[in-house]
Amino acid sequence: MLHPLRTLRRAARIAAFSAAALLLPLAGTVTAQAAEPAAGSGYWHTSGRQILDADNQPVRIAGINWFGFETANYVPHGLWSRDYKSMIDQMRSLGYNTIRLPYSDDIFAGTEPASINYSGGMNTDLEGLDSLQVMDRIVDHAGSVGMKVILDRHRPDSAGQSALWYTSAVPESTWLAHLRTLAARYAGNDAVVGIDLHNEPHDPACWGCGDTAKDWRLAAERGGDAVLSANPDLLIFVEGVQTFAGVSGWWGGNLMGVGQYPVELSVPHRVVYSAHDYATSVAQQPWFADASFPDNMPGVWDKYWGYIFKQNIAPVWVGEFGTTLQSTTDQKWLKALADYLRPTSRYGADSFSWTFWSWNPNSGDTGGILKDDWTSVDTVKDGYLASIKAPGFGNGGGSGGDDTRAPTAPTGLTVTGTTAGSVSLSWQATSDDTGVTGYDVYRGSTKAGTATGTTYTDTGVTAGTSYTYTVRARDAAGNTSAPSASVTATTTGSGGNTGCKAVYTVNGDWGSGFGVDVTVTNTGTAPATAWKLTWTYGSGQKITNMWNAAYTQTGAAVTVTNTDHNGSLAAGAHTGFGFQGTPAAGAVPTVSCTLS
Repeated sequence: MLHPLRTLRRAARIAAFSAAALLLPLAGTVTAQAAEPAAGSGYWHTSGRQILDADNQPVRIAGINWFGFETANYVPHGLWSRDYKSMIDQMRSLGYNTIRLPYSDDIFAGTEPASINYSGGMNTDLEGLDSLQVMDRIVDHAGSVGMKVILDRHRPDSAGQSALWYTSAVPESTWLAHLRTLAARYAGNDAVVGIDLHNEPHDPACWGCGDTAKDWRLAAERGGDAVLSANPDLLIFVEGVQTFAGVSGWWGGNLMGVGQYPVELSVPHRVVYSAHDYATSVAQQPWFADASFPDNMPGVWDKYWGYIFKQNIAPVWVGEFGTTLQSTTDQKWLKALADYLRPTSRYGADSFSWTFWSWNPNSGDTGGILKDDWTSVDTVKDGYLASIKAPGFGNGGGSGGDDTRAPTAPTGLTVTGTTAGSVSLSWQATSDDTGVTGYDVYRGSTKAGTATGTTYTDTGVTAGTSYTYTVRARDAAGNTSAPSASVTATTTGSGGNTGCKAVYTVNGDWGSGFGVDVTVTNTGTAPATAWKLTWTYGSGQKITNMWNAAYTQTGAAVTVTNTDHNGSLAAGAHTGFGFQGTPAAGAVPTVSCTLS
C-alpha cells in the first residue's frame, strides 16, 4: 500500500490504445463450470495467463492483505484485539482463499512483536516468539484451514517504503540474502506459494532501461532467481513501476513494459505480474475526471496491465486495490474493476487474481473489510467482491459471507476469582450454525478483551473496585450474539498506578505531510484501565487522521485517549497507535502520559 497521499504522483497520460490490435479476443473463451472441484493442491506454476496447481488445475487467487509485519509492531495488526487463528478463520469463512502478508527486512534481525494480547487465552502460542516465528504460526494455521500465503517484501525497514528495491541501509545484497532465507524457511511448506519481490517500485525505478541501479525488470530477475535458488517451487510475483515510456500511473501499477521486456527467470513458468490500482480516496488520477468514466476504465486497465492477461503472456494478480467507498466515484470504480477482473461464476479460474487492500480497518486511506472493532464486517465493501471470490484450497471453501445468523447468548457467566489486579470469569459454551470462533468480554460498556475458550481473566482493573461483566459470542462471519446475563465482581485491596511512558516516532516525512507511530507502556506496578497523552506542536502541525486511539486538537494542543480495545494495560504491558498529519513533521514534541 502506498503511503497515504505521499505524493500526487505524476499525472498519467491515457494514451490512445487499440484494443483490437493488442488484446486477445475473449468471445470464444471456454469458461469454467461451477461444478469443477476446488483446486489449489501443492505448489503452483503458470501456463500462459493461468496459474495451475500441482494437478494442473487452474486456480484463482481471491484474497486479502493483512498488514503489520512491515510496521514497527513487527506483527500483523489487530492481535491486540483478537486471536490470530480466529482472524484467519474469519477470512476463510468470508470466502477469501489467500493472505498477502507484507513484511520489512527488519524482521530478519530477531524483532520482538509489539501489541499482542495474551489475556483470556488469546494468542497464547505466540508468547515469547520473534516476528519470523509468529509468521511461521500464521502460515501454518492458514495452511491448516486451506488458505495460501503470499509473502510481500513491502519495505526495506519499518520506517517507510522505498522507490527502489534497495537503500543505503538495506543494500541489494541484503535484499537478495533475505529473499533466499525466506524461500528456504518455507521450502516444503506449500501453504506459502510465492513471494512478492518488492512493493510499489516507483520513480526513479524504470523498466527495460538497462541501468542495473534503476531497472526494476532486471532487479526482479535477480531477486526471482535468488528465491528460486532456495525454493524452485515458488511463484515469483513482480510488480510494475510508476513510469514507462513517459506514461505514469500508480506506484507499482505500470506494467506497460512487459510486452517488450518480459521478466525471464532460471526456472520457467514461475512469473506472475502484479498490478496495484486505487480509487480517489488514495489520490486523484486523470481518468476519474474523464467524461466517459467509468466506461473508460477497461481501456485504462488494458493499457497498464490487462493486456498481459488478454494476450496470454502471463497471469496477472492485482495485489492491491481498495477504497473507503465514501464517494460515488469510488463506488463506480470498484464495481467496474470487479467486473473487469471477470466474475468467477462465468469464467472460473480463467480470470485475474487479486488480494484486496485491506483486512485491517486501520489503513488510513482505504479502511478495511473489518470495522474499527476488528471483528464486525463491512458487508457493503465485502459485497462488492462477492462475484470475484473463488473456492478455497485443500481444506478451504468459505461461506462467501452468506452467514447472517448470530450465535446464541452465553449462559452461566460466573466470577471464579478476584485479586487486587484481576477478575477471573467462566461461562458455558454457546452454539451457532457455522461454529463459534470466540467470545467478547465486556466490562460495563467497554470491551475488556476476547477469548477463544470459555474462561477469561481481566487484568485491566483497579484494586478495591466493583465491575459489571457480560459476554457475547461471535461466529466466523462476524455475527455477534446478544449479551449474557451480567455478573458483578469486586477486586480486593487498594492500588494505584503512576508509571506511564510514551514513545513518539516519526515513520515518514514527505514535506506536505508526515506519519507517526506512538507506543504507550505501563511502567508502573499495577494494571491500568485507561491512558491519556498530551503534547503541544511548535510548527503548526495538524493531525488529519488517527487509528487505534481518539484525539482532539485545539490549536497546537493535542490530547489522545485510548479506544475501547486498548485502554487496559497490565503492569509492564504496552500498546500502540498511529496517525498522519500536515505539513512536515517538525521537531518531536514532548509527550505527557497518564494512566488511570
